[in-house]
Amino acid sequence: MLKFGKQIVRSRFVILIVALLLLIPSVIGFLNTRINYDILYYLPDDIETMQGQDVLLNDFGKGAYGIFVCDGLTTREQIEMRDSIMAVDHVADVISYSSLTDGQVPIEMMPSEVQDVFMSKDGDGCLMFIFFDTTSSADETMEAIGQIRKIAGTKCLLSSMAAVVTDTKDLVAEQTPIYTVIAVALALVVLFLMTDSFLVPIIFLIDIGISIVYNLGTNFVKGEISFITMALVAILQLAVTMDYSIFLYNSYMEQKIKFSDNKEAMANAIAATITSVTGSSLTTIAGFLAMCFMTFTLGLDMGVVMAKGVVLGVICCVTILPSLILLCDKAIQKTRHKTLNIKGDLLSGFISRRYVVTAVLLLLLWIPAIFGYSRLNVYYKLDSSLPASLGSVQANEALEENYDISSVSMILVDSDMSSRETREMLDEIKTVDGVNFALGLDSVVGSLVPDEIIPVDAVSKLQSDNWKLIVVSSAYQVATDEINAQCDEIQNIIKRYDPTSMFVGEAPATKDLIEITDRDFKIVSLVSIGAIFLLILFVLKSGTLPVILVSVVELAIYINMSISYYTGSTLPFIASICIGTIQLGATIDYAILLTNRYKTERIAGADAKTAVANAVKTSIHSIFSSALGFFAATVGVAVYSDIDLISSICLLLSRGALLSMVIVLTLLPSMLLIFDGLIIRTTWDMKSCIPHKEVHKKCYQ
Repeated sequence: MLKFGKQIVRSRFVILIVALLLLIPSVIGFLNTRINYDILYYLPDDIETMQGQDVLLNDFGKGAYGIFVCDGLTTREQIEMRDSIMAVDHVADVISYSSLTDGQVPIEMMPSEVQDVFMSKDGDGCLMFIFFDTTSSADETMEAIGQIRKIAGTKCLLSSMAAVVTDTKDLVAEQTPIYTVIAVALALVVLFLMTDSFLVPIIFLIDIGISIVYNLGTNFVKGEISFITMALVAILQLAVTMDYSIFLYNSYMEQKIKFSDNKEAMANAIAATITSVTGSSLTTIAGFLAMCFMTFTLGLDMGVVMAKGVVLGVICCVTILPSLILLCDKAIQKTRHKTLNIKGDLLSGFISRRYVVTAVLLLLLWIPAIFGYSRLNVYYKLDSSLPASLGSVQANEALEENYDISSVSMILVDSDMSSRETREMLDEIKTVDGVNFALGLDSVVGSLVPDEIIPVDAVSKLQSDNWKLIVVSSAYQVATDEINAQCDEIQNIIKRYDPTSMFVGEAPATKDLIEITDRDFKIVSLVSIGAIFLLILFVLKSGTLPVILVSVVELAIYINMSISYYTGSTLPFIASICIGTIQLGATIDYAILLTNRYKTERIAGADAKTAVANAVKTSIHSIFSSALGFFAATVGVAVYSDIDLISSICLLLSRGALLSMVIVLTLLPSMLLIFDGLIIRTTWDMKSCIPHKEVHKKCYQ
């Protein structure tokens, strides 16, 4: 590694030139990487709800759909509004009562169920169902929604998953640059406190910023990334890789005492840092990669990008950062100042005297932690994470208040099903609790409306060569137990009439999301714990230490999640899945750092109490710096972001960093003292710590 370090030092100017040149393709790649704002897009392709969406698009030319809520418009104005919307690019169809009869039949002559569908309770408003020829996550759909909103003005609102996606895009684009600046500013404050130069923190952030740009640019290979990944990637990469910069700089300052030549000192610092940084990063990478095992492929998207960011952070730390430090070495010396020095004498002394009591008290925290964790409330309704002032959220509220519509779904049945069977099926569906209406072509054609009056293009809107399309409205909100039970009941009904039928829409898709992510949560937890356990087993060469370390950090995770329950917070579902694995992967290093120092002290001949006390004293500053840096990089986002999906994740991460720090510095030393005898007997390189009498007795036997 020393040769590598010397090569980096010799090539420092070339490295900096290449690093700057690589920013050009990275920026181009970033600008050409599409951002996907539709979370439901990441459901598996082989489930019925996703296959049904393909049928809608291929057979009916209908991808995304929305409900257009109009108030105070005359019949003529409604028709003019419909015609204007139909002229918008990528609008495939607009279904209203006039489109079903071509204006030949007054609304009063339509069946009452049709009137109930299209007219508000007070008779002053009407609904139109808008279908697009592109998907909810398509850029064309979002552009079309923007044009429709301009046409509609203030009298009309658009409610749909596509509208939620559009509002999310606008909000993310507006807020991401702001909270990124906040995160950088807070991280700078922490670095100013923890490093001995005013210039060094700026150098750190330049290096980390370059690695973030590389990460964003290389996402071009993936084609697109989720907006959640995009919103969090810079923040998380800053939070988890900041330590690596501190490791290198501290090592460099130590080596400068030994070597008068700065270049030689840096070469040795690089050699010393590579091993520690690589080992530290592996647990974080393992935590991120565990998310790739999710069936819900948003986990794969986040896991790959975040893990790649850590790898790039390590590479930049041992190549670009040393080059920058050497280039600015004189300026660094001129801007030096006193640092905040965290001492652990009081804490180590207290634990040495009261370690049993401390351990018992802290272990008792498992009871409320498990209780709160097991009762954690999560939500899956995606617009719940958005501010109430957004157009899509207001439209959803208007639908619920004036039309008793909380969600709309689609049923696809075989086109060969007879009208009689279809009507019987529709009648059954209407009896299901919470169903407002079930509208198909057979709902319109009846005794009051003869077949010959129905326009040909109106028939094509609701029936293709292979399928009949039925629109179902529910009074129940998406992601509730009531609508999930309703979805099951509707599924049972339509499958009896047509085994090939499909139930499509936000409600059934969200039901699938709930079932899939519930399984994914268990898988990700097991994979992350298992992978990190094996890494610790390899690094510490012990059969007991991995159990102790993982258990200690898991307690911090359980406490973190349970706080949300006790404070009455409801978390977005993705937070409950990814927080555990990210917090474990990112903060297990605190435990490894302290434990490695304990091992070193014990192997050097210190007794258990002295070894643990010295481990706390020497590790507390590094652990405090790391946790405070992680906290600073994420807490600003948690406070500022109006997107609850983003702010909740960052709040849990910032709180989790502090909790892991506290638990590691208090419970872990106590556990090391309690299980010292077992640890030295089950750790490969600590056999020399076993008392001589015991070794002698064993040999004698």
